[in-house]
Amino acid sequence: MRVLFVSAAFWPRLGGVQIFAEHLLAALSARGHDFLVVAEQDGPDLPLDDSYRGIPVVRLSPNWRARQGIDALAEARQQVAQLKRSFRPQLVHSNAVSDIDFFHHTTGGISPCPWLVTLHGKWPHIRHSLVQRTLSKADWITGCSSWILEEARKLEPGIRSRSSVIHHGLDAPLIPPTPLPFAPPHLLFVGRLSPEKRVDVAVDALAELAEADPSIRLSIAGDGPQRGALEHQAARLGIHRNVRFLGWVARKDIPSLINTATAVLLPSEEEAFGLAALEAAVMARPVVATRRGGLPEIVVHGKTGVLIDKPDASALAEAVALLLANPEQASQMGQAAREDAQAAFGPEVSADAYERLYSRLVTGTEAGARTGAQG
Repeated sequence: MRVLFVSAAFWPRLGGVQIFAEHLLAALSARGHDFLVVAEQDGPDLPLDDSYRGIPVVRLSPNWRARQGIDALAEARQQVAQLKRSFRPQLVHSNAVSDIDFFHHTTGGISPCPWLVTLHGKWPHIRHSLVQRTLSKADWITGCSSWILEEARKLEPGIRSRSSVIHHGLDAPLIPPTPLPFAPPHLLFVGRLSPEKRVDVAVDALAELAEADPSIRLSIAGDGPQRGALEHQAARLGIHRNVRFLGWVARKDIPSLINTATAVLLPSEEEAFGLAALEAAVMARPVVATRRGGLPEIVVHGKTGVLIDKPDASALAEAVALLLANPEQASQMGQAAREDAQAAFGPEVSADAYERLYSRLVTGTEAGARTGAQG
């Protein structure tokens, strides 16, 4: 099957959207499907014509966005149109709602085929009209969690009959999990240091925990606009020696890093899915997270981790203290998390679901598939 994969955010950049794309394309191309990726050039270091594991990648120049002129828009539209004519896709798969969906909307009559859209998160920076048009015109919509799909259904109720949840999958690392360390305890956060992640809550919680156990440590793996403020916060609280800021960690090194942790913290205000929770689970680590977004679909309270109602430092500290006071229970939670992850979130589970959906849409057997209607 020939699939035009539209993903504004794509390899080699880091993020849940990109990681999903890498895993899905690797799995389905190995099964014989042909992909052509259309992405956005979000930095001068990325070539316009590239390749990922033998899959051709075409990046649209950001000139159309920077100049905001008719000529630049027409040039990008013509490029997408020519790609459709030469590749002749049997399916278009948009990986998240993005501004470059505009170029699919305006070339819908060229090589018409079903359109699948996968939702990874909300769309605060995208024009409301474009989001609604994408949702209304897509033949099928998948959400990485029930929560994000419900958010889309609130915006466009008509998609209920042509939408479904397909959770992300994750490869099991080659290294085996190690026992949880408790002397000293080591807490870990992995992700972008942005306001919605509420890493400040984890730092405040560590200050409370350090009063009882000065040996406790928190590692923060990631970078972003909040890093400076978080470093100042740790210094102000007098726990700068207890907190390590690691910056971005290479994906291949994350399993080894998680293997050093007693528990993984995710005090987010909102998470469409929570890939870090799944990464922790496959390494048999209990997760302490907020009961927000898609996190409860990964973390089962009392079985694979602990959920708190909202980002609150005292509640987070109390949940962590409970795990540290009960090492055997914490280890059991980690093992249960690994078993759940392997059963429900294995890479083949996600790839199988998408392959079946691709086939149904292309053969026209899926009720609600509206081949060619997106023009």
